[in-house]
Amino acid sequence: MKSVFLYLCLILTIAFYATSVPANTNNANHIFTDLTERLVKDGFNRNKINKLYTNKNIAFDSKGVSLFFIHSESSLDYDQFVSKTALKNARRYMDKHILNLKMAEKKYGVDKTIITAILLVESQLGKYVGNRLVINTLSTMAALKNQKIREKLYQSMPKEKKISKAKFEKKSRYKAKWAYIELKALLKYSARENLDPFKIPGSYAGALGLSQFLPSNALRLARDGNDDGAINLFEHPDAIYSIANFLSHYGWDHNISKQKAYKILYKYNHSKPYVTTLLKISNRLKGLTYI
Repeated sequence: MKSVFLYLCLILTIAFYATSVPANTNNANHIFTDLTERLVKDGFNRNKINKLYTNKNIAFDSKGVSLFFIHSESSLDYDQFVSKTALKNARRYMDKHILNLKMAEKKYGVDKTIITAILLVESQLGKYVGNRLVINTLSTMAALKNQKIREKLYQSMPKEKKISKAKFEKKSRYKAKWAYIELKALLKYSARENLDPFKIPGSYAGALGLSQFLPSNALRLARDGNDDGAINLFEHPDAIYSIANFLSHYGWDHNISKQKAYKILYKYNHSKPYVTTLLKISNRLKGLTYI
């Protein structure tokens, strides 16, 4: 899972664009013409797709998606998550949601401190869930399959942070394929859970909810934690159970070794500093001081 850390994303957004204003919607319908035809060809209802892509809120999110191409994992400040304040907030969170955490721990075999650590890093325990519409992020990325649209995005990127054209072309082609898969998952997930796609905010990389799941994981691995018959990753019980199920799906259990835990957490976000931070938070919450 490509999780992003939303507090830092917010800082990046402010730094590069001054304000988090809605993306430019000029000619959005025209830009997404090829994309809508692909979706219909792949089995989505034409009337529903046309309605979605003529909605006033649909937009080519050049500002948000540009952040993905200038994001640097090495620049992320992971130390903030093991500060005294952050750990104090994490302990308070565990006290408040202890019933759901214990039930998830019992059902899936995932320690409550690991679940809390992920929520802390991913969304500041639910405080930062992203300020961009996931539908616009993924639609914009998926549309990059078209060379003219790739050029439009490249020219819109800030010059001081622009990567080389060759790197951009390689990355954007790959991300276009990835985003199209995630976009289809988002449409299926929102339809299944009766959610309005234009009311699903997320990160600039298309992750959503307190757990910052990508739509494909929301569709496959998210779980109903409060037994209300719906899966809403913006609700704490569902986010807690979904994280536990994700880790359990990849082999987490009560007696997991440090080495195996590291490999499974790496699947949540392919970042060594990220995984190290999660393990450090978990140990601190257990009262341990070593990694």
